[in-house]
Amino acid sequence: MTVVDGPAAPGPAPLTLAQLAELAGVSTATVSKVVNGRSAVAPQTRALIEDLIREHGYRRQRRRVSPAAVVELVFHELAGDYPTEIIKGVGQVAHEHRLAVAVSELQGRHTPGNDWIEDVLNRRPTGVIAVFSNLTEAQRDRLTAREIPLVLLDPLGDPGQRVPSVGAGNWNGGLSATRHLLELGHRRIAIITGPVHALSSRARLDGYRAALDTAGVPVDQDLICQGDYQIQDGLTHTGRLLRLPEPPTAVFTCNDGQAIGVYHAAHELGLRIPDDLSVIGFDDMPSMRWAIPPLTTIRQPLTEMAAAATAMLVTLAEGDPLQRNRLEFATELVVRGSTAPPKR
Repeated sequence: MTVVDGPAAPGPAPLTLAQLAELAGVSTATVSKVVNGRSAVAPQTRALIEDLIREHGYRRQRRRVSPAAVVELVFHELAGDYPTEIIKGVGQVAHEHRLAVAVSELQGRHTPGNDWIEDVLNRRPTGVIAVFSNLTEAQRDRLTAREIPLVLLDPLGDPGQRVPSVGAGNWNGGLSATRHLLELGHRRIAIITGPVHALSSRARLDGYRAALDTAGVPVDQDLICQGDYQIQDGLTHTGRLLRLPEPPTAVFTCNDGQAIGVYHAAHELGLRIPDDLSVIGFDDMPSMRWAIPPLTTIRQPLTEMAAAATAMLVTLAEGDPLQRNRLEFATELVVRGSTAPPKR
């Protein structure tokens, strides 16, 4: 595990409710509505007050209302093994601290809507963990104003230094996967990526490119396929790849689900894995060891990552500073039966 980004240096003392009201030229009741997440404030006034809070901070003068003993865990989508592994890790730490876990889904969206943030503010949880998604700056400010900590897990984009986050060594994982195939003798290596806006996908693709470059193998754009971390990606792209005049002898998929799609496409074309086509995935989901043949993949420790994110959240909720704002867990090559030297 690598640690990145130290805690920010302390800034000037935040302002009180009355000081914010004076600066904004409004009543303290209006500022109170904004910091407590109530909707009965004109949009322009709300924006002005939120800008002031963002710039100066806010210090409560009354005793903080105790939060609900709940960790709010939000996914962009609940599908496959990925959320199960994360829920396990969050649950382990939450149980130790007598916290419940509330799970919500954004129906494929990566940014919550206004209804979601209003509901969270009303529930007043101990904290929020956003998985492969992100909040808008305004939404983050509203959580901060209510003293609800936020941690990003497997962040969608660059989390920066402001928001605590936990991720994996995606670049090194892409490098290791491609290097494994190169060491077996493959030179026509295709990759099926995740979405272009995802930090993890871009890093895995960069690792793939770096491995090819180091080995002196030119990058062939025909072998780079844009995906969306879906099984269908593997099915669709493999059919095209295997019909190229010079098809690949190996495919690196940027998640395990896509690898299952590659298996199906190869079967439909009468090809055997790894005899006719080597396949390597990314994630090491538990079910992949039962694929036929068992999938060679890159392990990212999702359960451990989720546990670390929850521990960070508990630390923040208790009012203690984090030692590091960014944790990065190492990835690991897991060799099974889906990769072998090429026939041709």
